[in-house]
Amino acid sequence: MPAQKHSEAERELVETARRVLPAGGFGNVTHELIIAKGLAGRVWDVSGNEYVDYLLGSGPMIVGHAHPEVVEVVQQTAAKGSTFFANNEHGIRLAAEIVEAVACAEKVRFVSSGSEADLYAMRLARAYTGRDKILKFEGGYHGMSDYGLMSLAPKRQGNFPQPIPDSAGIPKSLRDEVLVAPYNDLETVASLIREHKGELAGIIVEPFQRLIAPKPGFLEGLRKLTRENGLILIFDEVVTGFRFAYGGAQAYYGVTPDVCTLGKAIGGGFPLAAIAGRADIMDLFDKGKTAEDRFMMQIGTLSGNPVASAAGLKTLEILKRPGAYEQIFKTGRVLMEGYADILKRARVKAQVVGDAPMFDVVFSDREVKDYRSSLGDEAAMKRCNALLRERGILKSESKYYVSLAHTEADVAFTLDAFASSIAEMQAARAA
Repeated sequence: MPAQKHSEAERELVETARRVLPAGGFGNVTHELIIAKGLAGRVWDVSGNEYVDYLLGSGPMIVGHAHPEVVEVVQQTAAKGSTFFANNEHGIRLAAEIVEAVACAEKVRFVSSGSEADLYAMRLARAYTGRDKILKFEGGYHGMSDYGLMSLAPKRQGNFPQPIPDSAGIPKSLRDEVLVAPYNDLETVASLIREHKGELAGIIVEPFQRLIAPKPGFLEGLRKLTRENGLILIFDEVVTGFRFAYGGAQAYYGVTPDVCTLGKAIGGGFPLAAIAGRADIMDLFDKGKTAEDRFMMQIGTLSGNPVASAAGLKTLEILKRPGAYEQIFKTGRVLMEGYADILKRARVKAQVVGDAPMFDVVFSDREVKDYRSSLGDEAAMKRCNALLRERGILKSESKYYVSLAHTEADVAFTLDAFASSIAEMQAARAA
């Protein structure tokens, strides 16, 4: 790919963004990048610069950008109407496919974002048990609700189980309703359950937290503890759902929660998410099946949107085809192994963390088992990401998403770009 250029049109758009948008953006990626189009595993910015894309819209584009089959069904569906605020065939069929695929899913309720799905899942746990407290894990991402924004990325290390708000505007009283434990630490979880059993509604966890794999027995231990103590176990599978396996991380790890949340892949690049779970829990959404004081109100203008549902159905159909997950895992493993070899040869104090569908480099040599141990050299990470962008690699600040559309040529280009970036960093450090 040629050296990046910056057009007058791009400069004008950046200036307009700075004038009309807080911090000049949508609150997502922070670098000044304006994407014009995407195709398969690549994107182009408004200046015509081309990137191998591992951002993938923060994950939804698991089959690649503008997949012709997805585009076709979206165009056909949109031509018949965009939304109806009523049941539609595509949404019903998507719910049925989720129930068929996901172990914990007996019933499904659609929303428009992962943040909404997580918010409602935690509310379900509270409504079902009649208790108020939720236990989450430090560094776990569960959306933008007040509950979700507790100890996601705390700026200081607090004492467990006291949560630290990640945003202004969160009521101080809410701190008493959230308990925080270290990921992969069953002993602390068991202790907190013993201490707060009469107040605790459930546990919400990313079965694969950001880039951190569960230790053997951790998810099984959570399942045992929640079942024995009458708690609701929620798997936040907004990211891992239909990414690690067709049945999500619960299929990949063989542990079934009571409730899960889904997003990203199930909308095929459109705003769609879902709460799925056991029928007796999900029936709290049904006014005809639950007592008035236990009824869970949920209304969303775009919930189950037909265009999003059609895109999601087609995306799942593509993922279900023979060899799809084998291809995603093969691509990811070649990248991870290539990165590890480059780092080893360069003698860089860093490691590749994660699994084939999503991974990154942590600039640290200590074992990564929870949020605190995952905090490596952030300056080195930012520098590496910037050098990669200069070389035509687009990723988030802390993750590579691998898609079905990434090719061997994309992988080869990426490994060359990473090797070059690491070499420049090492040269600058030696100077």
